[in-house]
Amino acid sequence: MNKSLNIARGGLLIALTVLLIYISSVSPTSKLTILTVASAMIPYSIMITGVKNSFIVYAATSILSFILTASKAEPVAYILLFGLYGFIKYYIESINKVLLEIILKLVYFNATFFILYSLYKDLFTSAINIKLSIYVLIAAAQVVFFIYDYAMTVVINYIKKRFIKN
Repeated sequence: MNKSLNIARGGLLIALTVLLIYISSVSPTSKLTILTVASAMIPYSIMITGVKNSFIVYAATSILSFILTASKAEPVAYILLFGLYGFIKYYIESINKVLLEIILKLVYFNATFFILYSLYKDLFTSAINIKLSIYVLIAAAQVVFFIYDYAMTVVINYIKKRFIKN
C-alpha cells in the first residue's frame, strides 16, 4: 500500500481522535461514551493502514491529547485503556480460543482498571466521585467492560462490511 496514503489516513485519524478526546474533556456528561467512540479509531486504523502505522497513530494521539487538553483524566484513560484496547483485542482475538481470550481480556481490563482507579483516586479526586463499595464497583465495571467489548466487535464488523474493500 502507498506510504503517503497511510500517512494521510493516519493524520486524519489522529486529528479525529484528539478532537474526540478534547470533546470528552470539556463535556459535562457522556465522557466515557465519547472515549469509547475515540477508541474505535485504533481498530479502524489497523484495518486500513496496518498495525505498525496504528501504533504511530496511537502514540501521536496520546501525546497530542495529553498536551492539548486541560483535564488530564481523559487522556490518561485513553492512553491506558481506550487507546490500547484496540491492539489488545486485535492480538488476543487472533488466538481463536474463546475462553483464553476472555481470560486475557479480563486480566488486561482488571490491571488497567486498578491502575486507573488508583490514579483517579489519588490524583484526580474531582474526576471520581463514587460512593459505592469497591466490590460493587468492580462487578459493575466487569459487566460494562463486556458490553464495551461486544460493542467494539459490532463496530469492527460493521466497518469491515461497509468500509473495507477486499
